[in-house]
Amino acid sequence: MKKKLVFSVFTAFFLLVISSEFVFSADTLRTVRYTQRSYNEAIIWQNEIRFKLFQLLKLNDLLSGKNNIQFNPVEVLSVEKGKYTLKEIEINSTPERRIKIVITIPEKMRKPAPAVVCIHGHGGKLYSVFDGNSIYKGFADTLASSGYVTIACVVSQHEVYEKDRMLMGERLWDLIRCVDYLESLKEVDKTRIGCAGLSLGGEMAMWLGGMDKRIKATVSSGFLTKMDQLEKNHCMCWKFPGLRNLVDFADIYSLISPRALLCQNGLQEPITQFYVPLAREAFSEIQLIYKDLKAIENLKLDIHNGGHEIYLKGLVELFEKYLMKK
Repeated sequence: MKKKLVFSVFTAFFLLVISSEFVFSADTLRTVRYTQRSYNEAIIWQNEIRFKLFQLLKLNDLLSGKNNIQFNPVEVLSVEKGKYTLKEIEINSTPERRIKIVITIPEKMRKPAPAVVCIHGHGGKLYSVFDGNSIYKGFADTLASSGYVTIACVVSQHEVYEKDRMLMGERLWDLIRCVDYLESLKEVDKTRIGCAGLSLGGEMAMWLGGMDKRIKATVSSGFLTKMDQLEKNHCMCWKFPGLRNLVDFADIYSLISPRALLCQNGLQEPITQFYVPLAREAFSEIQLIYKDLKAIENLKLDIHNGGHEIYLKGLVELFEKYLMKK
């Protein structure tokens, strides 16, 4: 009898400890999740989250000293493409590191043009977003041929280049520097800059649109999901210390509000990937802040019939509405 009692007490204690640890673990995830609030409170939430995320990404020092980092551009090549000129240029991203960018300038410009940061996914290269026979559908070429200035760099690296930096921080910083460079060009209208990307590029478009308020319109393709989904069967380069303690992807997307955001997910995405039902769940969470900031008309989810790919028609229409028409 005593043995059974001891066993029962031990079992109950063990189950209590296990359940307590589970509750504790759940409570430490997404501690600053967005919930409905007033307009002013929503703006305060966004500012606080950006500050905390920039800290986690180890970018605060670069942000504070950004104006002192000269581009020192060096043109590597220039090619006439008919409707636009394509240039490959090297610039300073940080005081210690240079990156290569591709920029396109429309022919016969009469006034400053809108611009788009074009972002590739895993395994992508400098010119991937121009490939019309790929999952990118040549969206950078389409935009460049339609009168946009475009810019692209490489964000597919899986190594950290500088000491005390983070992979996601370096990827995001290079994109922020692309926006800086666009702003330095007389051909660009600073008030009409957007970004777009697929897969990892969709993730980085989410980050750039959320963290850089100069981005007026964002297209994030093949990425809208939840962090629990990406814990399995995915490259874990999206994850870094402290991220899950604060937010889920819906919260990062929420930093874009009230500016324009289009998310694209394909019906052919398998259940293990960027599955449409999960995208719909995450999208419903993003809707909260767009309603609170009175901008629900600036938010859209494109569910298309394709797979893990750019839905070119939706992308073009979004930028036409928010960047090209003025």
